Amino acid sequence: MANRLEHSLSPYLRQHADNPVDWREWGDGAFAEARRRDVPILLSVGYAACHWCHVMAHESFEDAQVAEAINASYVAVKVDREERPDIDAVYMQATVALTGQGGWPMTCLLTPAGEPFFAGTYLPKPQLLRLLDMAGTTWQERRDDVLASGNHIVSRLREAAAPTTSQAYDDAALSDAVTRLQREFDWQYGGFGGAPKFPPSMVLEFLIRHNARTGDESALRMAQETCDAMACSGMYDQLDGGFARYSVDRSWTVPHFEKMLYDNAQLMRVYAHLWRLTGSALARRIASETADFVLRRLTTDQGGLASALDADTDGVEGATYAWTPDQLVDVLGDEDGQRAAELLSVTPTGTFEHGASTLQLQTDPDDAQWWDGIRRRLLIARDARPQPARDDKVVTSWNGIAIAGLVDVGMLLQRPDLVAAARTCADHVLAAHLRDGRLRRASLDGAVSASVGVADDYGNLAEGLLLLHQVDSDSRWLEAATGLLDTALDVFSTDDGGFFDTAADAEPLFTRPRNPGDNAEPAGQSALAMALVSAAALTGEQRYREAAERAVAASAGVVRRDPRFGGWSLAGAEALLAGPLQVAVAAPTADDALVRASWLSPSPGLVRASGESAGGVPLMAGREAREGRPTAYVCRGFVCDAPTTDVEDVIRTLGVRITG
Repeated sequence: MANRLEHSLSPYLRQHADNPVDWREWGDGAFAEARRRDVPILLSVGYAACHWCHVMAHESFEDAQVAEAINASYVAVKVDREERPDIDAVYMQATVALTGQGGWPMTCLLTPAGEPFFAGTYLPKPQLLRLLDMAGTTWQERRDDVLASGNHIVSRLREAAAPTTSQAYDDAALSDAVTRLQREFDWQYGGFGGAPKFPPSMVLEFLIRHNARTGDESALRMAQETCDAMACSGMYDQLDGGFARYSVDRSWTVPHFEKMLYDNAQLMRVYAHLWRLTGSALARRIASETADFVLRRLTTDQGGLASALDADTDGVEGATYAWTPDQLVDVLGDEDGQRAAELLSVTPTGTFEHGASTLQLQTDPDDAQWWDGIRRRLLIARDARPQPARDDKVVTSWNGIAIAGLVDVGMLLQRPDLVAAARTCADHVLAAHLRDGRLRRASLDGAVSASVGVADDYGNLAEGLLLLHQVDSDSRWLEAATGLLDTALDVFSTDDGGFFDTAADAEPLFTRPRNPGDNAEPAGQSALAMALVSAAALTGEQRYREAAERAVAASAGVVRRDPRFGGWSLAGAEALLAGPLQVAVAAPTADDALVRASWLSPSPGLVRASGESAGGVPLMAGREAREGRPTAYVCRGFVCDAPTTDVEDVIRTLGVRITG
């Protein structure tokens, strides 16, 4: 049997290279083979850090009996959802439609034409074997029924992809979204809904922006209580920084241990913005530590950022992270070990599995110096344990989110090292992933994937580049970002003002994927909308603002159904209502207070530029220093207030709350 996955770019596919299942990558060859053999396709979709993907692999795909059943009657196709989000999107839509829920691993049976007639998620070995047997028999004996079922499913999914109802957002609509979020808010533990509980990053950003614009205390309370609860919980790595993917329980105690770049990139920015709004010392610490985690654990040799750390260590979930009281004593000694156990909620019975506990830090210790030493010693001991694998794949979209997060945290917390890392990351992604003006989705060890970029790749990378431009007013970042947005407007636009996930010239699937709602990361539509808002404010190009308004309005249906899945569109709507607010600082000095004030303003959607002259930067055109002193121009739609050299005047005008 040929080993077809051994040289795949995807680490996830490589994990399955030695399976007895005769896996193929997605492509024409797999479908041609299914037609030649006259058999269905077994499609398995997952990702490298996925715990239940590993479980199903060990139970079934490494099992000779299962492999024999698959190889005899199916063509087996393995897909990395992170490299091919388009494939994942259309078949996840089918899975949710057929079962009412989704998740990974995703398991689908397809006709040789690619039409799904069965869809599910994790299947234990006995259930998978029964499915393979029954579906194989049905394919042979009731072929017409199978084909009709697949055709019906595809027809219904195409109908569901019809244009959406658009509605522009006004203040009342955004206030209503806050009210509806209150109904789903967990007032005991923070967050929304019950278990499992995910970090609602984009909703938190919306709530922070809404409070900054309106002063709505309920919005700020939901954001702050959620951020505080997550930061003190087992969801947050109290030793190394960074957040796990989600909590399996309502109280954030037990995480699902994989640590994803996109979660941490979004959350570092949320916590930095919360600090900017409230001065919370906890928020400041978490933002800084999360950024440190990202750079320390996820930076690749080429300067990009890897996708994730695995949930499992040597096949055991959480083995690297959980502790018993005796283990703490072994590392710290009796007195410090017992004190640390009490501080970190490590109990004799355990809060996780097998008597072990996750680490929680409900209150900061009185003795910060003691805690720093304890934390350092525990981390050294933990680093000596077997470690989870890292998915080294560099995903364009997630690196774009990380660039934005690193810039914001770096500028707000005065960490130039973070801004420098963002520049390095941006240079790498543009050099490796931008080919002939079009983005590729991912790379590994500097080798770029053939998979083309999707809408969120363009939107999130453009957003990150636009924030970099605001640091140094380097026109190359602005030119790269607007080039990406111009391409996106050309190849992703829909008739109703939104955006498809895939380009018009991308590989055709049974339906062209389009998701107007956010999930764990911004949807392509909202990612592009947010970048377009910033681009419009920085360039004065009305076509960008109009496109942003249309894209935000096209998400109205999702927001009306459940605002938890419209957080990034809502955050974009806040920026549209508050702006465009622009700040230009002419002839700034090092550590200039006027520039600092522009970053400390919580006004949603504010953009800034600084420098000596125009130099291709629209906001700086005609902005001159007065009397040889740094001078600020505060503008709304390029109509500016009188220039000022008075920092206190700028602080008042921009609504700066934290001046440190």
